[in-house]
Amino acid sequence: MIALIWLLIALPLAAGAVLAVTGTRLNRQAPALGVLVSVVTLGLAVAAASTRPSASVPLFAGIQAGLAVDGLSAVMVITVAAVTTAVLIFSAGEFGEDENRGRFFGLMLLFSGSMLVTVTATTLPLLLMSWELMGATSWALIGYWWRDPERARAADTAFLTTRTADLGLYLAAGAAMAGGAATLSLNALPHTGSPWLHLVTAGIVAAALGKSAQLPFSFWLSRAMQGPSPVSALLHSATMVAAGAYLLLRLHPLLAATSWAGPVVAWTGAVTALLLGVVAVAQRDLKQLLAASTASQIGFMVLAAGSGGVAGGTFQLVAHAAAKSGLFLAAGAWLTALGTKQLPSLRGAARTHRLVGACFTVGALTLAGLPPLSLWWAKDDVLASARAESAGLYLVGLAAAAVAAVYSVKALWYVTRPVPEDPQAGYDTERPGTRRVPAASAAPLLVLASAAAVLGVLALPGPAEWLRGLLGVPGEPSPKVWELGLSAAVALAAAGMSWWRPFRPRTLVPPAVVRWTDGWLQLERAAHAVVVRPVLAMARALAVFDDRVVDGVVRQVARGGLALAHQARRVDDSGIDTAVEAVGRGGLTAARQARRLDDGGIDAAVNAVASGTRSLGRWARRPQTGLLHQYYAQAAVGFCVLVLIVLLVR
Repeated sequence: MIALIWLLIALPLAAGAVLAVTGTRLNRQAPALGVLVSVVTLGLAVAAASTRPSASVPLFAGIQAGLAVDGLSAVMVITVAAVTTAVLIFSAGEFGEDENRGRFFGLMLLFSGSMLVTVTATTLPLLLMSWELMGATSWALIGYWWRDPERARAADTAFLTTRTADLGLYLAAGAAMAGGAATLSLNALPHTGSPWLHLVTAGIVAAALGKSAQLPFSFWLSRAMQGPSPVSALLHSATMVAAGAYLLLRLHPLLAATSWAGPVVAWTGAVTALLLGVVAVAQRDLKQLLAASTASQIGFMVLAAGSGGVAGGTFQLVAHAAAKSGLFLAAGAWLTALGTKQLPSLRGAARTHRLVGACFTVGALTLAGLPPLSLWWAKDDVLASARAESAGLYLVGLAAAAVAAVYSVKALWYVTRPVPEDPQAGYDTERPGTRRVPAASAAPLLVLASAAAVLGVLALPGPAEWLRGLLGVPGEPSPKVWELGLSAAVALAAAGMSWWRPFRPRTLVPPAVVRWTDGWLQLERAAHAVVVRPVLAMARALAVFDDRVVDGVVRQVARGGLALAHQARRVDDSGIDTAVEAVGRGGLTAARQARRLDDGGIDAAVNAVASGTRSLGRWARRPQTGLLHQYYAQAAVGFCVLVLIVLLVR
């Protein structure tokens, strides 16, 4: 079982890394390899959900890198793997051989693998690593067509915004260690000592809200639409934005450990669901509408996490993943075929491409929360938890559900209109369309639309109890009959008003409000005004200070050193060198005198001694004749001389 969980995360990560590195060298094989790996990963996910494996290895001193598949993780690994498989099958028909398919499929697998690590991690360090990898791969995928400066800037905006919020995880890790949760186990975080507990909670909440594009971080989701449509489908459904909601659902005990975190999270989710729903209504770009609706729908999951509705939030996450990935794939199919994603230009698109239109219709009606489709049940589960916490939360959530029906039916209204007399005139606003939908698109669209429609069975009494038991939350509130009826009536009324259009919303609200909502509440502009421009101004001021003060001081010091060196050189030339030369000349003169003295005195004396010695040697050699009689005569003479000396001395 241990090998199963390691294989579940290692397979997409390793295969993704290989494909991304090989790039165009495996361009032809990349789609088949990517789909094969995703299918095998889906099989491993099903096996892991059935057997619930766990594993742990030492990472740092006293800190483990833990993985486990529990009830919530079991739901998530299947959701992530299934949506990834559908998206990669769709992508096989979207990317031609002129694209770098190895890099694309490799990054998609890496992205999916990092999400699998995120939903199975049991300790904060491993969660941080996967969180970082997810952010990096999302940046590379959003900026996949990086030669377009606008797309590269969009990737930077998404990356920097989420990275800013991600700093909360580092804050949480540091505070947890300071507060006694030194193992950094997710289960240990609620037991962190006060006041560190509040810092841990604040860091987790900030990171989750940023990743899930909740207020005030929502604007990065709009810029992420510059990426390819399959990237949007994966990023907006089961990964990335869902990661934040998953983290809040996973760490609901941490939110409950403080008195403020639950209400803050719940109200943030409710307000985001309502306001970003209004933003979606204002959009005329289909992908922008779907992106804003993603933030709105994720708001329901965040509302559930803050209200203690783990089962409702999980149900909403799964149902939304199926519906939203199918909608983005349908939008991508039309963008490829017709070259546009503008709603007025897409009039009649569902009639021209009927299969795509049928799947889009199912997905849009599900997103609208109309009964008996899955998101209707899921929203009611969420709203039941919200009502148990606060009547205000319930009313805001109900209003957001009505807005969801409006924007969903608005998109459906455009694409189901009769085909204009000259539809070609509105096409190719983004790029030249191929006028055909790839055959590979059919299967994933049908599967995702079917899942979006039938997942509502999880709300039936038997499956609902099974899901609550699986997640370990058997006592969570269920919606009453009147709540189901009220939400259905609200959704149907809002959908009817949006379809038959008794009035035009743009004529009822001031133009400034329309521009405000059309521009995603101007949050990006506010971020530039509050954060980006002050930071850039400070950076420029510091650069000027560096150039004029720090560098000026350094330059003055350098000039002073240079002048001192010149003076030293002069002193050296005129003083030291002169003295050295004088000493040298004196030494040379003394050497000459010494040589003369040596030649005329010492050498002469030595020569005289040598000459005398040679003379004495010659005189000493003369008696040495080798004749015995001469030696005898010499001895006799010597003896006589000695006798005379003795006699004379006496």
